[in-house]
Amino acid sequence: MLAKTFTDSEKDRIIEMAWEDRTPFEAISFQFGISEAEVIKMMRRELKEKSFKLWRKRVNSGVSQKHLKKRSSDINRFRCSRQRSISNNKISKR
Repeated sequence: MLAKTFTDSEKDRIIEMAWEDRTPFEAISFQFGISEAEVIKMMRRELKEKSFKLWRKRVNSGVSQKHLKKRSSDINRFRCSRQRSISNNKISKR
């Protein structure tokens, strides 16, 4: 069980960020204060088994950049340059 409890909208955002190939686990940790292991536990609990397996396969492949070590050193930010600023775990939408 996660040490923190999240609202449904926060869970949805964490899952959305985890699905995005270019969003590293460190960005999720920075914004929500949970580790990669906790994100994986949440994904396992919230997704269907097949969806979870497909996600894990993709994260561990060379396609995903979920780990900063796999990212190009040219990318030095957590968010798109066109995205509005992130503050207090709330992301402004366009």
